[in-house]
Amino acid sequence: MKIHNVAQGSEAWHALRANYFTASEAPAMMGASKQMKRTELLHTKKTGLDRDVSWWVQKYLFDKGHEAEALARPILEARIGEDLFPVVGTEGDLLASLDGCTMLGETLFEHKMWNEQLAADVLAGTLDPHYYWQLEQQLLVSGAEKVIFVCSDGTEDNFVSMEYAPVPGRAATLVAGWKQFQADLVDFTPADVLPEAVGKTPESLPALRIEVTGMVTASNLEQFKVHSMAALESINTVLETDQHFADAEKRVKWCGDVEERLEAAKQHALSQTESIDVLFRTITEISAEVRRKRLELEKLVKARKLSIREDIVMDAAKALQAHIDQINTSLGGKARMPAVPADFAGAIKGKKSISSLRDAADSELARAKIAASQIGDSIRANLASLVELAADYVFLFNDVQQLVLKANDDLVALIKVRISEHQKAEAANEEAQRERIRKEELQRIADEAKPVIEPAPAQPASTPSPAKATPAVAAIAKPAVATAKPATYRAEVTDLEALVHAVAGGLAPLSVLTVKWEALDALVAQQGSLFSMAGVTLVNAAA
Repeated sequence: MKIHNVAQGSEAWHALRANYFTASEAPAMMGASKQMKRTELLHTKKTGLDRDVSWWVQKYLFDKGHEAEALARPILEARIGEDLFPVVGTEGDLLASLDGCTMLGETLFEHKMWNEQLAADVLAGTLDPHYYWQLEQQLLVSGAEKVIFVCSDGTEDNFVSMEYAPVPGRAATLVAGWKQFQADLVDFTPADVLPEAVGKTPESLPALRIEVTGMVTASNLEQFKVHSMAALESINTVLETDQHFADAEKRVKWCGDVEERLEAAKQHALSQTESIDVLFRTITEISAEVRRKRLELEKLVKARKLSIREDIVMDAAKALQAHIDQINTSLGGKARMPAVPADFAGAIKGKKSISSLRDAADSELARAKIAASQIGDSIRANLASLVELAADYVFLFNDVQQLVLKANDDLVALIKVRISEHQKAEAANEEAQRERIRKEELQRIADEAKPVIEPAPAQPASTPSPAKATPAVAAIAKPAVATAKPATYRAEVTDLEALVHAVAGGLAPLSVLTVKWEALDALVAQQGSLFSMAGVTLVNAAA
């Protein structure tokens, strides 16, 4: 944080604030301020003109608030055992004017004037967005660990406080909010500030006078008719602005009043005579026309108000979709944005004037754009992680659309797990392949070395003849055993390696193995003096 040596409230301080986005403006930027609309902040930043402050607000709110802050500071200092110093600091294009900061800068002090509702919120440990966005920016700019938020009137009796620490995710949302505000500021065109619309009725009609004595003796009914019809024709039925709506609503009431006056004149005439046909027809005609115009205006006002609300909602929805489409374009087709929820209809609910409808919709639009931009930034970060960590394993991540919506830390962990599992599976497959080849090779050697064993001729039991070696590197067939019932058996070696291990382990006699001399001599002839084999000695044949 860069500290500026300016006194809060001074001309230098006001000049400095004009060049930055301030912490006190953060709630309005986020559309959460109770005192300023987001559109008003855009207007102020675009034109450089602040709202006028009345002497009463300056004296009884601002000045009194600064006085209470000065009185509350030593109370808090005594409680925490540290001095608190007012500081004005900046970080990038953000500014924070701190009511107090400890010497090491780990704790801040923010003071608000006493009011019962805020005091109850502080005691409950909860703050409205109107307050916490300012605290988030103070913590972001200063790098402090916490803010002690105080609500008081400068006395010990009315003094409550709570500690506020940064809430994960809010600082990022705040930064994204100011980024969106800057983009909106570039395209913002200040609108003319119009006074609140006050409806007007058509020009006053002359008083209707009728006197009868069995016949109409005096009446200005024809003049009244001409005048009233002209007034009705002059009523505007094209409703676009707040002034148009105010006029229309006022004229609906005016038409109702004219109807009542005509009915009263009619009743007055009836009290003087039983039937005057022309008089009554004229009054009925005027009354019917006035009623028709009144009903027409009522329907127009209702329909146009609904139409304007729908237009505002649709325009905001289109602007949000255009923003999302722009983000999708920046992603280069590698992923797409999810749906970003926005409740424009709920935002404008209860609003009466066109300006308040637009302000509410614009604030909700800004909130949704901020959320969309954050999602877009997260997707871009995740795509970068996939390129960095999984460039050689793209085939493992066919579910990119779902993966990019995860938190980046979770995605990085998932990438590493998938690659590790794939590498283990590949190593196991390679080992299995090697084992299969080894077994196939052993089987091939065994098949090549398998001898054809002929059954041994039966010999007299008394004079057994010595066994004769056969030229095969394999087990010798077991001699047939004479029994009472003649039978011939032969041994077949199915696992030469196992038989050799059995002989080596002493589980079978050495005599079951013979040497295939032709094969051994062929190896010696081929290798000559280089021949070497365990258990075999190379000798000179000439000797």
